[in-house]
Amino acid sequence: MPSATADRRHPSPSPTENGMSSAPDPRPELVCLDLEGVLVPEIWINVAERTGIEALRRTTRDEPDYDVLMRYRLDVLDRHGLRLSDIQDVIATMAPLPGAIEFLGWARERFGVVILSDTFAEFARPLMRQLGWPTLFCHSLMVDGDGRITGYRLRLPDQKRAAVRAFGDLGFRIIAAGDSHNDTAMLLAADAGILFDPPQSVVDAFGQLPVTRGYDELRAAISAASTRRAGSGCDDEPRA
Repeated sequence: MPSATADRRHPSPSPTENGMSSAPDPRPELVCLDLEGVLVPEIWINVAERTGIEALRRTTRDEPDYDVLMRYRLDVLDRHGLRLSDIQDVIATMAPLPGAIEFLGWARERFGVVILSDTFAEFARPLMRQLGWPTLFCHSLMVDGDGRITGYRLRLPDQKRAAVRAFGDLGFRIIAAGDSHNDTAMLLAADAGILFDPPQSVVDAFGQLPVTRGYDELRAAISAASTRRAGSGCDDEPRA
């Protein structure tokens, strides 16, 4: 995976001394969000808790190389004889994080919203239903006739950053939020990147990114990052 270095291809207008933009940015704004850890609990941690397999607690917060992490997970599943249906049974019991539905509704009233996740379509459907079917870009699993997960297909390599860059090429101004190592490339590629409830290892490695704790802080950070001003629909009160 390419390193998470600064990659803003469509910089915002130069800020003035007070931090406000010196000229209005005419581009429509799009908010890109990670899924697990931002809107829903970590799926693999829930599987670990339900099955008692502690090895499945390892996530992108612990292992920044996604391919290494997924190969490790598939090996653990194979050794313990877990099938896709076993994981789906766990996901069926999960709910969005407290406050996530309200936060997502706030964001969707004010911006276009796309969820960029390294989860899999086979996992995500029950959670997307609870979130009101937001747009989701993710990957897919390879499953044999017995329901055994044999591999996975990336939608494309480094898809979060690639999507942010493509949205920029389409004329959008991007505000992105995520919590883990695998989100940092998209955060740095966005016009404004925000860490949400990240582990300390991510905070230490990416000190240039602002850190938010809880949805109130995330709402405030997104509003502050927006080039819209009061009365434009980006204030704290819902639009009528």
